[in-house]
Amino acid sequence: MNGLRTPGRGWAYVGAVLGGAVSIAANVAHSYVPPPGAPAGWVPPGGSVIGAVFWPVALFVAIEILARTPWRPGRRWVALRLGGLLPVAVVAAVVSYRHLAGLLAYYREDPLTATIGPLAVDGLMVMATAALIATSGRYRPAKPAAAGPVRTGTPRKLRTGTRTDTDLMAALADVRRDPDGTVPVRRAAAALGTGPDRARKLLRAAGLLRGSDPTTRSTQERSS
Repeated sequence: MNGLRTPGRGWAYVGAVLGGAVSIAANVAHSYVPPPGAPAGWVPPGGSVIGAVFWPVALFVAIEILARTPWRPGRRWVALRLGGLLPVAVVAAVVSYRHLAGLLAYYREDPLTATIGPLAVDGLMVMATAALIATSGRYRPAKPAAAGPVRTGTPRKLRTGTRTDTDLMAALADVRRDPDGTVPVRRAAAALGTGPDRARKLLRAAGLLRGSDPTTRSTQERSS
């Protein structure tokens, strides 16, 4: 029932059923049109009547297969789809059109009506089917995910106000050192998210500041 609540989807079902039913009825009726020189009481062969039903049904099925099948990507599959099914749909549409046009001419409709009238019948079925496909769940746009709360202010890694010197000293272990074993103040400040003064203080305490006492650095490394 949810599908019928989609705007226009109910009318698309009506159009598909109406177009298909009229197309089948008209094709069957055309099979009963006597050929020139037919004797009185002529009736069409049973196969002719069955064949008349085939063309509009084949057109409907070909459209469904072309549109609804989740075809694999690739040129080979595109060629198979267009080179195989598309000619079937075109042939079925042309034959059905000629049957409907011949029936209207037999009913002595004017040439313009006989020419464009069949387009309304099979065209209604084709467009109604396309509308059903377009409004199906497969092609409905996904609802956008609800946006999360917008975070403002300083990023988490830069919030050093609540991080103690002990925390920052431990984080220094992951900061890349120069070949002489020291860490530049600018690099430490960027990695820890602190200002240069605090970074210099921490580097000095850890013995990683260039020019600091190597004894302090060695003591710090042994304690860590």
